[in-house]
Amino acid sequence: MGRTKSRTGAGAGAGTIGRIPVRDVQPAVECGRHPAKAVTGETFEVTATVFREGHDAVAANVVLTDPDGRPGPWTPMHELSPGTDRWGAKVTPSAVGRWTFHVEAWSDPVATWRHTARIKVPAGIDVGLVLEEGGELYERAAAGVPDETERATVLAASEALRDDSLPPVSRLAAAFAANVDAVLGRYPLRDLVTASDPLPLLVERERALYGSWYEFFPRSEGTADRPHGTFETAALRLPGIAAMGFDVVYLPPIHPIGTTFRKGRNNTLSAGPQDVGVPWAIGSPEGGHDAVHPDLGTIEDFDRFVARAGELGLEVALDFALQCSPDHPWVDKHPEWFHHRTDGTIAYAENPPKKYQDIYPIAFDADMDGLIAETLRVLRHWMDHGVRIFRVDNPHTKPVLFWQKVIADINRTDPDVIFLAEAFTRPAMMHTLAQTGFQQSYTYFTWRNTKQELTEYLTELSGEAAAYMRPNFFANTPDILHEFLQHGGRPAFEVRAVLAATLSPTWGIYSGYELCENTPLRPGSEEYLDSEKYQIRTRDWDTPDTIAPLITRLNAIRRCHPALHRLRNLRFHHTDNDALIAYSKRTGPDTVLVVANLDPHHTQEATVSLDMPQLGLDRDASLSVHDELTGESYRWGRTNYVRLEPGTAPAHVFHVQASPPQIGGS
Repeated sequence: MGRTKSRTGAGAGAGTIGRIPVRDVQPAVECGRHPAKAVTGETFEVTATVFREGHDAVAANVVLTDPDGRPGPWTPMHELSPGTDRWGAKVTPSAVGRWTFHVEAWSDPVATWRHTARIKVPAGIDVGLVLEEGGELYERAAAGVPDETERATVLAASEALRDDSLPPVSRLAAAFAANVDAVLGRYPLRDLVTASDPLPLLVERERALYGSWYEFFPRSEGTADRPHGTFETAALRLPGIAAMGFDVVYLPPIHPIGTTFRKGRNNTLSAGPQDVGVPWAIGSPEGGHDAVHPDLGTIEDFDRFVARAGELGLEVALDFALQCSPDHPWVDKHPEWFHHRTDGTIAYAENPPKKYQDIYPIAFDADMDGLIAETLRVLRHWMDHGVRIFRVDNPHTKPVLFWQKVIADINRTDPDVIFLAEAFTRPAMMHTLAQTGFQQSYTYFTWRNTKQELTEYLTELSGEAAAYMRPNFFANTPDILHEFLQHGGRPAFEVRAVLAATLSPTWGIYSGYELCENTPLRPGSEEYLDSEKYQIRTRDWDTPDTIAPLITRLNAIRRCHPALHRLRNLRFHHTDNDALIAYSKRTGPDTVLVVANLDPHHTQEATVSLDMPQLGLDRDASLSVHDELTGESYRWGRTNYVRLEPGTAPAHVFHVQASPPQIGGS
């Protein structure tokens, strides 16, 4: 969009109202104290309230300023709903870095004149004066048009307006000609231009928003003669993971594990000599957070694992758990980093009634600067060994200020490094962690299973929260086996995979999900029986009883549909049966529509009523829908019959295209 010469009004300034008021610019995170977030190529909407005194026309535009301080072409805004004074425009940052954006509001004298002329000239009121004023305005507008040919177009309209030898209707028609409209649309005459204060925008690489994660324990990938896996044997799993279409391989802690208070199988307090311990009980005389468990191999073996992952198109994400076993070197070297009870002992971790006797939590207030320095050293150590993604364990149990400083320091020099917050906690903490630095966040998705729960939660995540909080939908974790999976069997695993993979740009599974492992430790527990947290677990990856083909297909669908790479484009559609949920995502010409059966036990039927404008279609349009899961195609309209049977068809994942008018069902 070009610019024109303009008369400038006062800027808004901090705490003041400009000549043309610009209010409530969004997205603004904590009133601009933290940056809104986007990734390269992600389109998002900037909105603002714009108005002025009297009845003269106003207009507005958005200006993105890149990390080098260069303002880009401005993007015109439009009124979102007549009479609300709320304006919006969609913008797309093109590069990683710290951007800003602001809104410019301005008086539109040409639009004001056109409104007046349309009324007065046909009514014969002040005709000559109105047309002469229009001629002057068009002459002023022409001065701001850089192209000579286009400038001549506007000047010709100015001359016609002033030519009293022509009938008034002809003079007026010249001012409203399509070619004149096109030029003035690109180069409007802007008076009293008033700019809002700039707001920060952090643009990161696409993996911060989009990706498929697979979690597995390297120690479980052993051989018949050596059950404890190594980095070398674990690397043999990587081709299979890549073949399923995953982008990120996430490893739980790979460090030495303490022996003091080591937990046994199923979290027992009496570990036997063969018990391998919990990977999150980090540290032994063999090293701490910057060491690898000797049974897994050496740091050189880890480097080869990372290199092999890279050859297969996989990034390695590493767990960062800021806690220690009683045997960690920090316990002796830095006793001030731990909370001591009145009897002199160090307090182990607790979340009553849960007890973690094998873990000492960190106490931050005695030496936060020292802890920050050591944390940065450890993180940069692993970055030097090819890790650019960290899944942070329980960040909500550490000060927010700590993470803000750590992540800012890392991203200042390495903006491609991504931090995922594993914080299943209160909303205020989860949102604040996202606002102050974490690129991704675990969410409540695992516990949202009904149509109402999913609709309400995803509307929140894809709305204002999407300006700073990017969800990672893990369908299960080593800690979480939801009762929906325990009791729903294979159909439950299938539909939850479809939901996670299509509702969120980033999703993930923990190893064993594809085998539909669903046995809890006890009734009412979300812990797995024989949990891999406490023992080595071998699996038969060659069994035919697996949903790996579905997972592979979902990841392939995600890769070929840009609409599924985004979050803010999620829209829900009405179904008259709450056991079925329908939603769509649209990016440019790409539209994906999903209808899923949330009941893993019964066949369900519904009429799906589509919000056609959200699909980019007229209300009575006909469309062709191609099911990317089955290969079937149907002709659909605004209302459509759907029947989905668990075990046969957990969902439709449709690619939507306009088609000749012939309506059918599925």
